[in-house]
Amino acid sequence: MTRRAPASVLFVCGENALRSPMAEGLVKAMYGDRVYVDSIGVRDGALDPLAVAVMAEIGIDISKHRPKRLDDLLDTSFDVIVTLSPEAHHQALEKMRGEAVDVVFWPTYDPSGGDGSREARLAAYRDVRDSLKGLIEDLFAEQEE
Repeated sequence: MTRRAPASVLFVCGENALRSPMAEGLVKAMYGDRVYVDSIGVRDGALDPLAVAVMAEIGIDISKHRPKRLDDLLDTSFDVIVTLSPEAHHQALEKMRGEAVDVVFWPTYDPSGGDGSREARLAAYRDVRDSLKGLIEDLFAEQEE
């Protein structure tokens, strides 16, 4: 039996400010119109400029992303909801209770609280970006079971 790649995915993190917009941008760049993708956060947030910078390094522009909140989610008809923080996972499970959707947890480091030089901070953001890219590739790989 072949496991099919999802046709729609929602990424959820704390503020929809860096991890989930990065994941959304990666899916859009890698899979285009073949996949419906969106991202939201548990709380209000503002787009993180370092996330914008590291995505621009690989040719993906997320600068026009506007953070959205889980409480404002109207459409719950996703094949998969990917949560990127413990708080997001808990909130998504609560909100999706009774819905026919897979909620999966990808524990993803939040680099926004890091110290050090700009270059050291950018390196942490790049690590998150590259980790998300690998997880996304795995999610969308159709596999024989």
